[in-house]
Amino acid sequence: MRLRQIAVVGASLALLCVPAHAEARDISRDTLPANDGWASAGGGTTGGAAADDAHVYTVTDRAGLVRALDGGSDTPKIIKIAGTIDANTDDDGDHLDCADYATDGYSTKKYLAAYDPRTWGSAKPSGPQEEARQASAARQAERVALTVGSHTTLVGLGDRAVLKGASLQLDRADNVIIRNLEVRDAYDCFPVWQPNTGGLGDWKTAYDSIWLRGATHVWIDHVTLSDKGHPDEKEPTYFGRNYLRHDGLLDITNASDLVTVSWSRFADHDKAMLIGNGDTATGDRGRLRVTLHHNEFDSVVQRAPRVRFGQVHLYNNRYVVPADAHDHRYSIGVSTESAIYAENNAFHTPGHIEAADLVKSWNGTALHQSGTLFNGYPVDLLAIHNSYNSGSERDLTADVGWRPTLHTKIDSAEAADRAVARGAGAGRIP
Repeated sequence: MRLRQIAVVGASLALLCVPAHAEARDISRDTLPANDGWASAGGGTTGGAAADDAHVYTVTDRAGLVRALDGGSDTPKIIKIAGTIDANTDDDGDHLDCADYATDGYSTKKYLAAYDPRTWGSAKPSGPQEEARQASAARQAERVALTVGSHTTLVGLGDRAVLKGASLQLDRADNVIIRNLEVRDAYDCFPVWQPNTGGLGDWKTAYDSIWLRGATHVWIDHVTLSDKGHPDEKEPTYFGRNYLRHDGLLDITNASDLVTVSWSRFADHDKAMLIGNGDTATGDRGRLRVTLHHNEFDSVVQRAPRVRFGQVHLYNNRYVVPADAHDHRYSIGVSTESAIYAENNAFHTPGHIEAADLVKSWNGTALHQSGTLFNGYPVDLLAIHNSYNSGSERDLTADVGWRPTLHTKIDSAEAADRAVARGAGAGRIP
């Protein structure tokens, strides 16, 4: 009995000596599985899996992250983020706020006084306060805009890896993996007033949480993106418009191509995801091939996603509109030459949001949809859209001109809904 007790105590002490993360699977050299969406085409997506030991980093602050990113170099690299990294910090790690970036006499009060439409009119802002705003914005951009180069894997350690205040920018990068990371609050201290936007004018912000610009072979998996910390709905109203601080959560633009976004969570935001940035960007034709599967869009106002030109496979996603939502606009945006193939997605909305509110079209011509659940009931979003559109929108056809072949098992909307609720987002990789 005594020997057995000693053995048990010894085993218990051994367990106490094991670090909490020791049993966690190392995902840093994982590559995208075959046939897992568009990013698996053309040789697949391996990120920094080929990195040598000298280019595997564990970083805990902005300075370490910047060194590891190496100016967006193409050297194969694996960067592991541990804990919370704040991009709004100086070289000593001290936090910077908007007042620290302001320069040349800029202030919000002076800016509002200078460009009040009642006195300034509808001209584009110019002069000392706009110049001061630009100079101040450039100082913030130096800290928060982080370039991710080709052949990079950026991965969070454990279940609480957070990057806040940053805009991860993949500018013409190829072969990038971002996984198991919460990216939140890409907060713009210096929005610009655009008098002629939307007829009434609007505030324009600078930073997407993740921005793909001409990027190819990108896999984004088990990532959580939100405005957590500074929701735009709590910002004041200036010139009759919400003083926005955030742009997109994930924008895929400028002929980006071969992208898979899986098991990720988009939450508490206005414009979630833009695929294709302009109706006249005809260079996007044949590009913008994106797969979105097993993602959750929770408390998102619009663009989940909005698509121009691209062939987008949208399957097994979960949409949640909260009961107190007062500003929901749409979920799926069908725009110029888009070809969205949507299947087996589930939507949850309060009573004042109808199935007809889920699809919006601007110059779109087609939408494939099948297997859709709306508050637990099967619906045909295409037929509903065509029956209830405003008359200014043309009816959409079901023929989008292609059929997806690169995909994992497609579950029923009901099964996917449950799985996504349990498993989407950072810290939930099995």
